[in-house]
Formats: sequence, structure tokens, C-alpha cells
Amino acid sequence: MAEIIAISLFVAGLLICVISGANILFALAFGLITFTCYALYKKHSVKEILGMMKEGIAAYKNILIIFMFIGMLTAVWRCAGTIPYIIYNAVGFIDPRFMVLSSFLLCSLMSVLTGTSFGTAGTMGVICMMISRSLGINPILAGGAILAGAFFGDRCSPMSTSAMLVCALTDTEIYKNISNMIKTSIIPLVLTCIIYGLAGIGASGQADVKETVALFAEHFDLSTITALPALLIVILLIARVKVKWAMFSSVIIASVIAVHIQGVGFSELLKIIVFGFKSSNIELAALLNGGGLVSMIRVSLIITISATYSGIFKHTPLLQGIKSIVQKWADILTPFGTVAVVSVFMSMISCNQTLATTLTHQTTKELIPDKYEMAVALENTSIVIAPLIPWSIAGAVPLSTIGAPISGMAAAVYLYLIPICCWIAAIAKKRMKKAK
Repeated sequence: MAEIIAISLFVAGLLICVISGANILFALAFGLITFTCYALYKKHSVKEILGMMKEGIAAYKNILIIFMFIGMLTAVWRCAGTIPYIIYNAVGFIDPRFMVLSSFLLCSLMSVLTGTSFGTAGTMGVICMMISRSLGINPILAGGAILAGAFFGDRCSPMSTSAMLVCALTDTEIYKNISNMIKTSIIPLVLTCIIYGLAGIGASGQADVKETVALFAEHFDLSTITALPALLIVILLIARVKVKWAMFSSVIIASVIAVHIQGVGFSELLKIIVFGFKSSNIELAALLNGGGLVSMIRVSLIITISATYSGIFKHTPLLQGIKSIVQKWADILTPFGTVAVVSVFMSMISCNQTLATTLTHQTTKELIPDKYEMAVALENTSIVIAPLIPWSIAGAVPLSTIGAPISGMAAAVYLYLIPICCWIAAIAKKRMKKAK
């Protein structure tokens, strides 16, 4: 009974935050208090509970360090001209007849390079949406393609915070996870490209983005050297250098370019690294502002509080009732199908990708003993399902950023195909085993 009360109170707190529009951190803090009281009720001492929290946070230590590097990287890539260079040159490859497909592919490229769905939506996504509108493309379709592309890299980029989260949860190695994710994404990717390619045929009109991309040329030196930070990190990641060292190297090179090529003062550079890039030009600010260590505070707090949950869940029977129900589902839905269903529920109540993934893992980790199989199951469920929940910030924020309707989630084809194709594969595998 105590377990039901604790979980019900937590869910109620989340729902109140969603309905009222309050910061999700308030709900998470309330959840921490609720679960702490539950642990006290179960006769655990304050010292033991603090130890549980510490144990949970310790497992996320590396991911919090990488978050710091991501904040620095996304800031210096802006002031060094790296992101402007990529956007300035990428839009030249857009064919109006395949604008929907181009939006998906360009946003996929940007999200792989930066590892951020929100950052992708705020840069490449804004431009792709602007071009789509000028061509008369349905904003629902365009918004869905951009959202899908933004989460393409959020799912499998070595610099993605969600990919790092999954590694921390499952104690797995990022490059092996990416290899597994690539294998499971081939069919969904091909199908997505075909669907978006067919959907965009017949688009007409003239897309004039010269004035927009000219902003980058006016404010930055867009010589080829500005692409070096992105090229360097790609090379280092291919060479399987540790992600944090690859990021650190890219930050150093981008900082040198910002100072010596873009003319950014050293004190100004430090300010940008901490607080993010901020342009005095209103139009440029709308496209490029962001990044910095401060930008990672909120997500780091979400991760830290969620980490304390995992420690408490591990040492108390709080989730045992749910786990027993989930185990029964696995016999019917397959383990992967059960993870997918649970991730839908967790995404609906948590309203953000991080907590949804953490709760899904805590609830279903016994279903898939192999940690790498579990990691790819999380990547193919909660990571891509969270942005499909209308009231979740995972999908609502990117769509709002690009000015697309919330119904654009319905056109985010790739995000649907990933779990559907994997579930079909899991069912087929189960039937083959039975046949043998």
C-alpha cells in the first residue's frame, strides 16, 4: 500500500506541474521528498538513504562531466563560426522538390554533429521551416520532418546527452551502443527517406533565404578553417577517442579560431563559454543564441535528482509491484514490446526524456539481462517516444522553436518507425524460437 501511495503522489505532482506549467524540477524535488519519506517508512536511516542517493549520483558522474563539455562546445562552435559555416553551406544543397526530405537529412546531420535536438531545432530547423513555408509545404509535414531529424542525432550522436544517459544507466560503452543503434535504424531510415521523398514531390515556389544566410556572412568569417572544430571531433570520434577528450580538443580549437579568426576577445570568450553565445543583432540572435555551461544547469539538475531516485529504487521494494506486472506483460508483448509500452507510460507522466528513460530502465531492466541489448532497447523506445508526447517538453519545445504546430509530431515518421520496426523484429524472433 505504501508503494502505491508514494508512486501516486509522485505522479500527481508531475501532473500538477504539467497542468499548471510549472517547472518540472519542482515535481522532481517533490518526488525526492516522497521517496525519501517512503524509505524512512521502510525503516531505513537517514544515513542509509543519503548513501543510496550518493550511490545513484556516483553512477552519473561521467555524464555530468560530459554535459559540461557539451555546454562549452555548443557555445564556442557558435562564436567560432562553425555552426554558421555548416548552415550557410548546407542550405545550398536544398532542392525545393525534396524539401521535406532535405529538412530531415539536414537536421539529422546537424543533430549528429552537435548531439542536441533543441539546438538543432533552433538553428537548422528554423531555416528549414522558413524555406518550407515559402514553398507552401504543409507546416505539419515540415515540422514532423524537422523534429524527426533533430532526434536522429539525439538518439545516436556520441555527443548526445540522452546517449550518455543510456550509457550511464546500463553501464555500457558509447561506441558499441552506436554500432547497435545503426544496425536497428537502417530499415526505419530508408523507409523514412522514401516517405519524405514522396511527400515533398510537387512543392512549388521560390525559396529565398539569401538574406537569412547572409547574416552569417556579415557577422562571421566563414572561411573553411571554421569547419575544423566539427571535422576534428568527427575524426576523433571515428578513431574512438573518449568522447570527453574529443569534445575538449574541439573546444580548444574552436576557441583559438574564435579569438584569432572571428576576433573574439579572450574575456568575451570566457563569458560565452559560461553564459552562451548572445548576439546584439535581433535576427542573428533568433537563429544562433544559446549554448554555454549555464544552459546545462537545468538538465544536469534533472539528471542528478533522477539519479537519487535510482539509488532509492535499487535498495527499496518501491517498484516491485510494477515490476511483477511488467514481467507478465513480457510473456505476451515480448521484452522489447514491454519496454516500449512502459516507456510510453513513463513519457506521459514524466513529461521529459531524461526521467522517462530513467524510470523505464528501473522498471524493465530485469526483462533484458544483456546490458547492450537493454541499452539499444531504451534508445529505440523512450528516447524516441518522449518527443511524441504532446505535453512533453522533448517534442513541444523544438516544434515551438521552429513555429510548427504540435500536430507536427504526427508526421515525425522516423520516430514511429524505430520502435515499430524493432517490435516487429522482436515478435519475429520470438516466433522463430518457438518454431525451433
